[in-house]
Amino acid sequence: MQQRLKKLTGAFLLTAVVLAIALPQILHRFGLHPEYKGEYFVISPGKKALIIGTNHGILSQVEDVSGDPTGLASSELTHPYYTFLDAGLRVDLASILGGRIPVDPKTLSRMIITPDDKRALNDPMLQAKLTHSIPIDDVDFTSYDIIFLAGGWGAAYDFGYSALLAKKISDAYAAPNTIIGAVCHGVLGLINARDPQGDRLIKDRRMTGVTNKQIKELRISVTPQHPETELKAAGALFEANTALLDIFATHVVVDDGERFVTGQNQNSALEAAHTILGLVAAQSAGASTSN
Repeated sequence: MQQRLKKLTGAFLLTAVVLAIALPQILHRFGLHPEYKGEYFVISPGKKALIIGTNHGILSQVEDVSGDPTGLASSELTHPYYTFLDAGLRVDLASILGGRIPVDPKTLSRMIITPDDKRALNDPMLQAKLTHSIPIDDVDFTSYDIIFLAGGWGAAYDFGYSALLAKKISDAYAAPNTIIGAVCHGVLGLINARDPQGDRLIKDRRMTGVTNKQIKELRISVTPQHPETELKAAGALFEANTALLDIFATHVVVDDGERFVTGQNQNSALEAAHTILGLVAAQSAGASTSN
């Protein structure tokens, strides 16, 4: 009996070790951080992208000054950053206040980390940009071909409350060709942007962002704004995919005017970035034809 118990215990421990080793791949197969299988685009020289991250690094009630560390969701920065960079674009990083953009340590855990996240950790130039991001007040958004709002829990505390960010997004939209992208909580930076008539830019536009279902499943409700709720309140036509757990879902939406590209969650940043490049490439091709 004792010998049998030892064998069962050994088998259980071996199974547990194998599962622990294989878990990242299992999660990937379930839908976490899917591979991009679409078209790749060649972008003409001279194009620029601006990625905006949060300055907020604590997961807590708004009035609290202590809590678990949070910030930017790593893949929601690294996937668009390297997609744009590898396509030949210059890529700058900005934040509401400038300076440090905190990265949520949980998004760099062994179970979740992506190849682009690992690349970022060994990229001195990107690390310097994360430490010394440009204040958005110092940036002319209209000089960029792409504006991309990266998400993460931290963005729930500053993106939707920044009147300056809303104005800068409005300025970018007023430029004739700037494509505005956002993923997960990053879409909160769009909710207060307005057109020259004072109407919300996203009203009656198809958009997505992280679902209330995913937030509930992750049991994180202390954040002051939730993308699905805020997009709907701002008049956007919210849509999303679902899964047994929404952390495994993904969805990317291009609005009918082809000026906004939004991604549902951490799984959607890669496809959203490539979709944006497709729109930029189409613009360049159209300009070449007209000339």
